[in-house]
Amino acid sequence: MAELSVQVAGITMHNPILVGSGCYSPDYERLYSPNILGAYIPKTLRAYPWPGNPPPRITETPSGVLSSIGIPSKGWEYFLQEDAPWLKKLQIPVILSVVGRTDEEYVDIVKRSSELGFVAGLELNFSCPNIKAGGLQFGANPDYAYDTMLKCREATQLPIIPKLPPHPQIAQIAQAVELAGANAIAMINSPKAMMIDIEKRKPFLGNKMGALSGPAIRPIAVALIWEAYEAIKIPIIGMGGVSEVRDVIEFLLAGARAVALGVVNFHDPLAAPKIISGLREYLDKNGIVDVNSLVGAAH
Repeated sequence: MAELSVQVAGITMHNPILVGSGCYSPDYERLYSPNILGAYIPKTLRAYPWPGNPPPRITETPSGVLSSIGIPSKGWEYFLQEDAPWLKKLQIPVILSVVGRTDEEYVDIVKRSSELGFVAGLELNFSCPNIKAGGLQFGANPDYAYDTMLKCREATQLPIIPKLPPHPQIAQIAQAVELAGANAIAMINSPKAMMIDIEKRKPFLGNKMGALSGPAIRPIAVALIWEAYEAIKIPIIGMGGVSEVRDVIEFLLAGARAVALGVVNFHDPLAAPKIISGLREYLDKNGIVDVNSLVGAAH
């Protein structure tokens, strides 16, 4: 039987399959245990309550989903009381996804998270607008990404995994966070997108602009993972449009060491166990003894 375990940012996972932040809740336990996953990434956390964006927030598009959720959060105290007890019971690594609007907010949530005791690593959502930089995404500029990553690195000893947006300068941004002390990167977050209601002649989403997820963005993710893999030495958690096992294998061949499932969880809640089983079958069928041998093998 093939070896499925991987190491990402010093975190040992018994297989390379994760779910993206916000894409698995305790409600899914009646379908399958989260402990079958390589690691668990909860819904992105803020240190303060945040309502998210105005509705409508989500709609389908051809081969994808358009959304503008706005990363709502009930805040730190709610997390400690309602979410943390469930997370502590998990038998797999917990990678906490966190976000802020300023460097100071990132450092604050990083420090708080580091004191919890059950967190194996931190995912920094770098697709949030930097209010000190005119709304530019933290991950959309190598200098901003470097500065914020460096401040977070100085605030914790936990592994840090910046989650990067799709960007033409992805290689430079990945290099910047690596230089600042990132232990791995996650990519890609969803690209900006928009739909207009032709009857109302107004943008469909309440926030006007949104982001595109689902199979439509998979080739973009593959291309950017390929570029990042050739530019950095730290591991990559790939995501963006994965819906079946062949997509996972494609991401691994492009350079990802682990793969997170997003929108697919909503239209096929059993996608993760199917993909884990399918990956094992693929490896055994092709005489591959270790999944790690696929990582970057297409280069």
